[in-house]
Amino acid sequence: DDRRDDRRDSDRGGFRRDDRGDRGDRGGYGGRRDDRRDDRRDDWRDGDRGGFRRDDRGGRPGGFRGRDDYRGRDDRRGGGFQRRDDRDRDRDREPIKRLPIPEDVTGEEIDKDVRQELQSLPKTLAEDVAKNLVMVARLIDEDPEGAYGYSKVALRLASRVAAVREAAGFAAYANQKYSEALAEFRAARRMTGTVDLWPLMADCERGLGRPEKALDMAGAAEVHKLDKAGQVEMRLVAAGARRDMGQLDAAIVTLQSPELASNSVQPWTARLRYAYADALLAAGREREAREWFAKAVESDKDGSTDASDRLAELDGVEFVDALDENEAVTPDDEGSEKE
Repeated sequence: DDRRDDRRDSDRGGFRRDDRGDRGDRGGYGGRRDDRRDDRRDDWRDGDRGGFRRDDRGGRPGGFRGRDDYRGRDDRRGGGFQRRDDRDRDRDREPIKRLPIPEDVTGEEIDKDVRQELQSLPKTLAEDVAKNLVMVARLIDEDPEGAYGYSKVALRLASRVAAVREAAGFAAYANQKYSEALAEFRAARRMTGTVDLWPLMADCERGLGRPEKALDMAGAAEVHKLDKAGQVEMRLVAAGARRDMGQLDAAIVTLQSPELASNSVQPWTARLRYAYADALLAAGREREAREWFAKAVESDKDGSTDASDRLAELDGVEFVDALDENEAVTPDDEGSEKE
């Protein structure tokens, strides 16, 4: 069930910051059993071609931060930590290890808002960064390690561009490098001044084994600045944190909300219903869980969750792989049968 293409905005694979509501795990639950799923990426996906896109709200889920809390000591007596600027200079002196860019990637695939950010760079450099961002978006679902490699190249080329920090954060997140993702998200947030990445940052705290910190973030003032989709995502993260702490009943209560009760189908509806069903099942409330898995299936028009599989499991339905069955009969076998 590693459906890395869940919730893809299209088959092209760009990151998109709008549409937050249909994010995946990263906010707690998506359609998989791993409730810290990395499928939130698709909120950031722009569509067919594979570039990053920033929505008009100023920044999509997940900014990356440049670890402002990782300042280190300026120990002039030798030893100690280097300042961040010193670390950046050391890194910039290292040769950049380029990765191959397919001929069909032009860099024009990125969203106009990201392209505008890159205008602060020399033209040739901007084109180079854009191509690497396209590769991150193109690979992040099927080959997250490959995407991570391209994100590191883009980061070396333009670490002071917010879209680049976000891309690096998303790639790190997809590879479960939560500390690195959190650092990049914080950097992007600091650059853009927006709170859109707050739920993702909280989920990184979960990934680092700090559910209490994620819950603190769920109660912070920043949550009130999120749009409806972002607030639902934060609720999913908070419920996931409760489950991390073994507080199943609290997780169930956290998910109970007007958005869950609504008959209106929104981008986040299937994931919210799925999360609720999964929490109910974990608490031993199988009958109710079945009801909510069924509701998740009804609202999951694009197959963004595995709710139908979970429902079938509860109903005792077993799926047989026809391919496996066919492998048992070879042409030789057929010939001998005819004889």
